[in-house]
Amino acid sequence: MSPAAADAAGTVPARDRTLVIIPALNEEQSLPAVLAALRSAGWHHVLVVDDGSRDRTAAQAARGGAMVARLPFNLGVGGAMRTGFRFAARRGYQRAVQFDADGQHRVDDIPRLLQRLDEGADMAVGSRFAAAERTYQQGRVRAGAMGMLRVTITLLSGRRFSDTSSGFRAYSASLIDFFADAFPLEYLSDTVESLLLACYAGFSVVEVPVTMRVREAGRPSTRHVRLVYHYLRVMLVLASMASRRSRRLGRVAA
Repeated sequence: MSPAAADAAGTVPARDRTLVIIPALNEEQSLPAVLAALRSAGWHHVLVVDDGSRDRTAAQAARGGAMVARLPFNLGVGGAMRTGFRFAARRGYQRAVQFDADGQHRVDDIPRLLQRLDEGADMAVGSRFAAAERTYQQGRVRAGAMGMLRVTITLLSGRRFSDTSSGFRAYSASLIDFFADAFPLEYLSDTVESLLLACYAGFSVVEVPVTMRVREAGRPSTRHVRLVYHYLRVMLVLASMASRRSRRLGRVAA
């Protein structure tokens, strides 16, 4: 049964219950190669969530054999991913993989993430920095901000993560259902806040070393001043989450 036929029937073949979710904004240049690589590797259940693109992203997704969900305007990665989780939950997918449209993620790393789900994890995060030899390059501002987030997440969760903002992740069925309603919608919250939410909700989260490439086309969505603003905003969100959780635990203890 093809993905389109499965979608029409509202069911998923037993032989393939994994959905690859690709949030995409103006990625018509890089998306065809990404979809071709997924198809060649045998990943035929792919959903591209076109996040209000102004180019031919949706057309390229359909041409590449993917299912397409078109959002009427730009919601950000968080909104696109929540759309993907709801689609996966309603169609009965048992696992989901979040995969970038810009060519940075490697298809051959997907099985390594899914293996950790098979071993009992609810979320497997592909880490750019967990390997002994790091090849991923980043600017000084971004590196400093990401370091602050790592420390913050460690303080709030009691867990150490080397890559809190990785967008390459695999999710179990339980986490798909949870994030279909609870996945954060703001920029960076979709990665950092969702990591903390999963930990607070008692889900098992692990990291898997992966290799990420330089994006094949387009440019990052935020730079410099805007990047600093978004990192500071997510720090405030994390502090608010921790405060609310502390108050709830205090009421329960009382």
